[in-house]
Amino acid sequence: MVVAGWSDPVRRVGASLLGPGTVLVRHDLSLVREGMVTRTVTTAADEQIAMVRLEHGCVSCTVRVDLLPLLRMLSGRASVERIVVLLDPAMDPAEICRAITHVPVTGMVGRADAPAGREVRITAVVGALDAQTWLADATGDETLCERLGTGGDDDRTVAQVALAQADAADAVVLFGRPDPLDAAVTAAVLARLAPGAPIIWADTAPIDVAAALAALPGAARAAGEFDPHAPLLRGSPPLDVDSGVVLLEFDADRPFHPERLHEAIDVLMDGVVTARGRVWLATQPHQVMWIESAGAALRLGPAGDWLAAMTPDEQAEDPERLAMAAARWHPDFGDRHTALVVLAHSADPSAIDRALRWALLTDTEMRRPQSWPTMPDPFGEWHRDPCDTTESTPTNIVGEGDLPL
Repeated sequence: MVVAGWSDPVRRVGASLLGPGTVLVRHDLSLVREGMVTRTVTTAADEQIAMVRLEHGCVSCTVRVDLLPLLRMLSGRASVERIVVLLDPAMDPAEICRAITHVPVTGMVGRADAPAGREVRITAVVGALDAQTWLADATGDETLCERLGTGGDDDRTVAQVALAQADAADAVVLFGRPDPLDAAVTAAVLARLAPGAPIIWADTAPIDVAAALAALPGAARAAGEFDPHAPLLRGSPPLDVDSGVVLLEFDADRPFHPERLHEAIDVLMDGVVTARGRVWLATQPHQVMWIESAGAALRLGPAGDWLAAMTPDEQAEDPERLAMAAARWHPDFGDRHTALVVLAHSADPSAIDRALRWALLTDTEMRRPQSWPTMPDPFGEWHRDPCDTTESTPTNIVGEGDLPL
């Protein structure tokens, strides 16, 4: 089991799960820039704290060098029935799950090289969230370095981290007692961000995380691979309006004019929790562009090629995607399209739809495809908003390796 959130809620959930046969594992990354990580292993009988020195202090090497081998080692102990990984706020739960499932652990004496997922099964991801601050965190523009005071080159935002902690959750535990209206908005957002995940209000009832998880399927959603071509609406989220919160689906079978999209894109960062999806840019006919926002920050970058830009042999390598694309295949443009899902909490959905449709090519522009490559394109290969004019190469809003594009 993986528990994600800010430190205090994570510890409280961990404490509720501690008992005979359970081991809590936590890595404190506050000193990671100095190449040191504090590792705590807690059982019902004792607690062991160790300082782990890393050759290259970063989140990924913490996971690869220490966490994954530790999971394999603990899994071999007869006394261990359950391992609960309590994540530092800087750790993305989906990335941790994918690492456990897929990253080989090598060099362990007496063990074959293999992912930790061969010996441990991720049963669930629990989002441990502060109900009084989570929504503000998920819609703000503060950087993670500013929040944690760590400095360094991690340019992720608090909003991105807060969304990741909830988006990957198979169950959500909320602490604190916000204003009733704020509580209703938070609950409505979470119901659409993590549909089907039970929500436990820990300050209104005793914490019984284990009981809430007992009815779950037994395999974490976050352990799956990121797929930019998968359906954007996962599960069965509510599609009605609740406390001003609504999911907007935007679909178009014509490309965006890059310059107009750049002008309209601010509509996805005001009153919007998150937006994500596939984008067809007129100036980039080969590449699927993936757009993703978190609060007041947004990034757009390449996510592979359209099927229509591939050879028949390349298309045949992904028969499932080819079958899905056949339903909307255009004789001239193939599978090229735009599909976005926008989760708004205080924005006018009709205004978002109007702004995005204004940015699409007009009928006149559609009749002149030879002019598309010459259109001004402020996006380049990668783009981040708010725009940073001090850098010649825009950077993505997520940390290196955090979004598997």
